[in-house]
Amino acid sequence: MGESGQSKRVCLQVLPSLIAGGVERGTIDVAQALVNAGWTALVASTGGPMVRELERVGAVHIGLPLKSKSPLNIRRNVDALVELMAHRNVSVVHARSRAPAWSAMRAAEKLSIPFVTTFHGTYGLGPFGLKKAYNRVMAEGDIVIAISEFIRTHIIGNYGVPADKIRLIHRGVDVQSFDPAAVTSVRLIQLAQKWRLSESTRVIMLPGRITGWKGHRLLIDALAVMKQRAPNATDLRCMMVGPTETPHLVDALLSYAEEKGVGGWVQIVQDCNDIPAAYMITDVAVSASTDPEAFGRVVAEAQAMGRPVVAPAHGAAPEIIEPGVTGWLFTPRDPVSLADAMERALNLSQSERERLAARAIERVRKYFNKTDMCAKTLAVYDEVLARKSPR
Repeated sequence: MGESGQSKRVCLQVLPSLIAGGVERGTIDVAQALVNAGWTALVASTGGPMVRELERVGAVHIGLPLKSKSPLNIRRNVDALVELMAHRNVSVVHARSRAPAWSAMRAAEKLSIPFVTTFHGTYGLGPFGLKKAYNRVMAEGDIVIAISEFIRTHIIGNYGVPADKIRLIHRGVDVQSFDPAAVTSVRLIQLAQKWRLSESTRVIMLPGRITGWKGHRLLIDALAVMKQRAPNATDLRCMMVGPTETPHLVDALLSYAEEKGVGGWVQIVQDCNDIPAAYMITDVAVSASTDPEAFGRVVAEAQAMGRPVVAPAHGAAPEIIEPGVTGWLFTPRDPVSLADAMERALNLSQSERERLAARAIERVRKYFNKTDMCAKTLAVYDEVLARKSPR
């Protein structure tokens, strides 16, 4: 894309922090694509460990207290962003979260800079829809990016956003990192030893943050159903892999697993620095979210690694999985339906697993890859800049 006119184009992305998560990952991916395309990539946030990764791709981080939701801080951030945008000659602003979006929208209006938003979630409406006014800022972009068809439908239905103002850009997987051929046997052996897994152990994995709604308890309930069906089974391990901001949840989940009689099956790992290898030693990957996921990165990543995946039939999962071909959908919040789906995946023959892997990998590379996500996002920036109309 290179440069436009006489000066280098500058994109400012704003989000609360750079600690961990899908929003943060997408921000860094787009920043790298911007740098590669000849833009200046700026990111403003409160900061966090992913700042180093952002700077490694050639982007610039500006520390601002954008995580705060207090009206006073949101107003103060308007002035800080106006100063930043003017000083850095920002061409387009991209907001990825509500509190930073309110400040960024006001600043962009003051300077007549195009304003883009990404609707990353359903953002609960709260009792009596009281939070709808706060959420609405994410529907106020000159162009609004929806990360799934599920989200596109949600914002049209709940916020009245005209369909022609929305661009559907599915989240993208880095298919170079999430590539079975790229995972060496050494990495697999190291991880299996670290997790104390034998060759005969069948592994179920639920990756993702350990929070109340990601379905960890539901998965334990489903394991209990499986245990009732096969009381003598000993060769099963359920790995729950992901960080948590509420450490007491880990102890609560382990206690719950003991209560349900599956304590010997459940293992929690809060720090895994090789998720691609983790998928490769997994027999079935599970997404068990009790609330609909806006996208569901696990569902796409597992397929990219050629792994059978099981997910609830709500949110964006039905868009990503080809049911019965690359994975299975189960009835949301239903442990028996989840147990049935996991058993189907575990009982695949070797030839069936190979066929599934080939189809799953092909599907993710075709529809859910990072390169396309970034190219489509940069095309949105080109589109708003080409309109030449001040806000």
